[in-house]
Parts: sequence; structure tokens; C-alpha cells
Amino acid sequence: MPQPPDDFNPPAGVAIQLQPGLRRILAPNPSPMTYRGTNTYLLGDSELAVIDPGPADPAHLEAILAAVGPTQRISHIIVTHAHLDHSPLARPLSDRTAAPVLAFGDAAAGRSRVMQDLVDRGMTGGGEGLDTAFNPDHCVADGDRIAGEDWSLEVIHTPGHLGNHIALGWQDTCFTADHVMGWASSLVSPPDGDLTDFMASCHRLNERSWKVFYPGHGAPITEPAERLNWLMQHRLGRESEILRALASAPANARELAERIYTETPASLLPAAERNVFAHLVDLTEKKMVRPQDTLSVTTRFSCVA
Repeated sequence: MPQPPDDFNPPAGVAIQLQPGLRRILAPNPSPMTYRGTNTYLLGDSELAVIDPGPADPAHLEAILAAVGPTQRISHIIVTHAHLDHSPLARPLSDRTAAPVLAFGDAAAGRSRVMQDLVDRGMTGGGEGLDTAFNPDHCVADGDRIAGEDWSLEVIHTPGHLGNHIALGWQDTCFTADHVMGWASSLVSPPDGDLTDFMASCHRLNERSWKVFYPGHGAPITEPAERLNWLMQHRLGRESEILRALASAPANARELAERIYTETPASLLPAAERNVFAHLVDLTEKKMVRPQDTLSVTTRFSCVA
């Protein structure tokens, strides 16, 4: 499933209605990692839930507040995960509206054992910038319901892109944040991202019949099952490439990235290296490869006979 045509380019700061009771405001933070910018969603007709308030940008804060009508109020601020393009504006928005901030937990919440081990040994930097200052007013758990006057959301813990990542089910639609996007495959970069968790979360979302996904970046996904299956097959294809490369000789993540990502610009190779390392950690957990030293991004790996 190739990436869609590059026709998603709404104006930043403008509340656009997507369907009854749901609007989107694009944050002015375009980049190679965020595409056109972060999607902030406003759900509800009277009590509003703000999903992913976005980066610390005063203009975006004012755009969110300007979208609140005279008979409306912001009652909930929900953060899907603690990356710098999604969570920092939550506290300033709460200060202006008195609405509580809800999330799975702080930036370390939900982190897998293997990723915590990497952090304990000094590995940092997953690629998108961790909001280490983030601290919600209320922590939500998998299966919880968050409700306003005319809406109800189901919390679905979807670790993988980040340990504290959640998706939000709303009727037959799902706010998938950065777990499933249409413009690119999700970044899974240790120690923030865990590929074993990512694949498990994909399978979990795929158990349900969804009509549309609203992602953290880019346009709505109108064929959710196809996109999920493409994402999983894409990862399995990358896994096969890594195993074929290791069959000839042991290698580390950088060597494998240079061998596999032959058309990737040099500036993006560090991200490709982390992606390969995510696969190597997953393959180690599945006992398909073996690290030749303590697990790290510079460790050389070999196939298990």
C-alpha cells in the first residue's frame, strides 16, 4: 500500500469539521517527522475534548481557544503520548481552561523491560523528542472510558511508538495518533519505541472493525484494515531483509542500515539505524538473532542457527 498523493495541506490554525461533533486544527510545526504538523482534534458539541493539544506554540494555543464557541467549554485535555509534538501545550491549555490533562502516564510509563534496560545503561534519544516534563492530572488505563456530555472514548493502550501511547476508540472510528498514519510508517525508535509492542498493538487494533482512523499527522485513513495490514507486512518485509543480510556475516545496526537503506539520504541514516536496531531487539526477543555483546545500538548481531 503506497503512500497517498501529497494532497493533505490544510491551513494551520483553522478548525475544520471532519464529521458532526469533530473538528481538526493543524499545528504550525511541519517537519520530516511531523509531515504538515500535528493534528489537534476537538470532539464534542458542548463539552469539548481536546485530543493532542500539540507543541508549545502560543499561536496554536490561541487557535484552539478561538475554536471554542460561546456555548462550549473544554472539559478534557487528552494526550495520546508524551512526544514534544503532542504533549507540551497540554499544561498551558489546562491553565487557561481549568480542564484536566489525561494520559496513560508520564513519558516513562508503559516502557517495556528491554527498553528500560537500555535506558538504565545510558541509551537516550528515540528521534522525536521525549517530553520528560509531561505529567498528567489523571492517568487512564487500558479499557477505561472517558466521557463528556455527548461523546465517549475508549482508551486502548497501544505501546510501540512510545510506551505511554494510547489510541482512542469513538464509535466505529479510532484516533490512532502516531501508531497508524497514512503518509508514512510509524517511527519505532529505541529506547522510546519497541517493535515487539508495536506489532502486538497493530494486531490488537486489527481485531476490531473500524470505519476510519484519525491519525496524529496527515489525512484520515478511510481503509483502516488495509493500512494496518500494510504496516505489519512492511515490518515483516524489513525483518526478512535484516535476516538475509545477517545470514552472510554478523553486523551492527549502522552497517545493516547502510546495506538496506541504499536510497536513503545520509541525513536520515541515524533514524534508519534506530529502526534497524528496533528490529534487532525484536528478533533477539524472538531468539532469531543473537547479540555478540551487551545489547546496544553498536552491538554486532548474528543469526541463530
